[in-house]
Amino acid sequence: MTRFGNWMIAGAAAFVLATGFSTSAFADTPWQQSHPRREEVNDRLGHQYHRINQEYREGEISRGRDAYLHREDRQVRGEERLMARQDGGHITRVDQRALNQQENRISHQIGR
Repeated sequence: MTRFGNWMIAGAAAFVLATGFSTSAFADTPWQQSHPRREEVNDRLGHQYHRINQEYREGEISRGRDAYLHREDRQVRGEERLMARQDGGHITRVDQRALNQQENRISHQIGR
């Protein structure tokens, strides 16, 4: 391969790497950037939702337990929305701490 060809391959590889790293840094939507606490709480709720489903599929928890844990998660999500509504679309650190404690309690019940 020619010297020019080597430079082209190296340049293309550098471009792909740089583009990949820069887009991941800006992957958040404007809503996510302006509501980091709500995003963290909602991401965690989403993760727990999938954990509950996985435990049910694997037979670790019963259908009734699955429904109960999903109901608990929906209650936390509703509380997060209520808290945000009271604070102009945001949640405070105190709100986030309370929601995280509730999520911790639910998380410990998954897969018991």
